[in-house]
Amino acid sequence: MNLSMRQIRAFLYVAQAGNFTRAAERAHMTQAGLSILVREVERQLGARLFDRTTRAVQLTDAGRRFAVVAEGVLRQLDDAGAEVGELGRAAREQLRVAATPLVSAHLLPQLLARFRQSHPHLRIQLLDGSLPAVQEMVESGSADLGMGFFFKVASGLVRRRIAEFPLMRVAPAQDMPTRLGRASWNSLRGATLISLPTDNPIQRAIDAHLHKVAITPGEVVPVSFLATMISMVEAGFGEAVVPTFAVSACRRHRVRMDVLGPPRLPLGFYRISRRGAIETDEMRAFDAALAEHLPSMSS
Repeated sequence: MNLSMRQIRAFLYVAQAGNFTRAAERAHMTQAGLSILVREVERQLGARLFDRTTRAVQLTDAGRRFAVVAEGVLRQLDDAGAEVGELGRAAREQLRVAATPLVSAHLLPQLLARFRQSHPHLRIQLLDGSLPAVQEMVESGSADLGMGFFFKVASGLVRRRIAEFPLMRVAPAQDMPTRLGRASWNSLRGATLISLPTDNPIQRAIDAHLHKVAITPGEVVPVSFLATMISMVEAGFGEAVVPTFAVSACRRHRVRMDVLGPPRLPLGFYRISRRGAIETDEMRAFDAALAEHLPSMSS
């Protein structure tokens, strides 16, 4: 048996109206078309569902039994449809963004506040965590979007480059920084470098370039987070190489910021989402806001 919802509804129209003509009017179809659908239901069930007379149609015992079941099935489907529709509406009215701590603390709050002004109906949630944690949140569906330096992602995710940030040297200073300077890669030769763990994708890119240009630092002091690196530099423990997306964080510390080059080494900043997930208008609008405002937040 392979009854369609259209066939079941056609049967119930006739059962409720007691007349094919009135049922066809309610169903907004021809009487002949309605009769075909009802006959198909009877054929598939192998039972006569109506006693037909010249004036009216009446349910048989089999018809009354099937009507109870059909009404229950349609009621459950209508309820489920309404519930799913409400879930879809709620999903369209929220935006859950996951990002690494420095991005969450210094880049996204201002951007999200500006975005919320143009989308006041949207409930925005910012989730912070390590780069693997951000990827896991997007993979599991607990975040709609992830932000970070994702040079490689799982096959179930879609990666989109939304900005790029060149690398800069951060060094101790007497005053708060007012502008970005320039420095050569040779300025790092023999320096004590505060670094991220060697398995961090940003640090891997930095180490690969230092090796390429034959720059060997002196001592390397590893820490886990970019914010820690900047504080350690301010305290005089060494220098650091970080992307310029950390400019806003550095402005809170007594450090000097110098873009490294030539050559300048820009790192791609990416937005990730689940492959196959529906992209809402709000998500596309947020992408546009990111592309417009992120570059200006690193100068």
